[in-house]
Amino acid sequence: MKHSYFSCGLLVATIVAVFSSCSTPKDIAYFQDFNMGKSIVVQNPVEIKFKADDEIRILVSSDKEELAKQFSLSSGTSSGDDGSRYTIDTEGCIRFPLLGKIHVAGLNRQELQELIREQIIEKGLIRDPIVTVDYSNLYVIVLGDVGTGRVLIDRDKFTLLDALGASGDLKITGQRTNVKVIRENYGKKTAYEVNLCSAEDLYSSPVYYLQQNDVIYVEMNKKEKRNATVNGNSTVQPAFWMSLASFLVGVTNWF
Repeated sequence: MKHSYFSCGLLVATIVAVFSSCSTPKDIAYFQDFNMGKSIVVQNPVEIKFKADDEIRILVSSDKEELAKQFSLSSGTSSGDDGSRYTIDTEGCIRFPLLGKIHVAGLNRQELQELIREQIIEKGLIRDPIVTVDYSNLYVIVLGDVGTGRVLIDRDKFTLLDALGASGDLKITGQRTNVKVIRENYGKKTAYEVNLCSAEDLYSSPVYYLQQNDVIYVEMNKKEKRNATVNGNSTVQPAFWMSLASFLVGVTNWF
């Protein structure tokens, strides 16, 4: 009788294990708490401000083309119809034609455009110049179980979703509940975690809006981690548990 109870217990445990392994994952879909008609307050945008080593493009244009050409680099990094390229030095400055050394670190695109425009007018170089500043080589780094590599920042309000979308989105095996973002400020690195399955968590995160040089890391799920081991996922497959149960019941009956 005891053997019979033991056999039944093994059978029940096996069935539970099989159905557990076949259950539908609940951490795959994004925005699970974002129902129709619900509103969520988004984190205030974090402006991208220029830092040392950033590469930017600056174009000065005017109805008098000859005057505007004075502000194009004739040599150096690059120059063309989209503007001249400048790399911000370790002091946070660039050297701009006719204006000389300009401190740009800590400014956003609009602030730098206005600063250069004002200086051109003050010096009487062009009466009404149009100054355009664009990002040239600002990027974030995406690592882990997602399309990896550098993703260029192409707008002022560049979000975590922009970066993940540009990299091809997470693989189905990537963990969505603990996406890490590592940010450096003044030589100090800080790690944040974002749950993409929760719209509340995502939109309220201080790293929803990214900054240049942020590092995004997507961890692979437990199944993929087990694949890297010797036994892989064999111990979580239904066939494994069925075979084990049959073996134990057979041993029990034999004794």
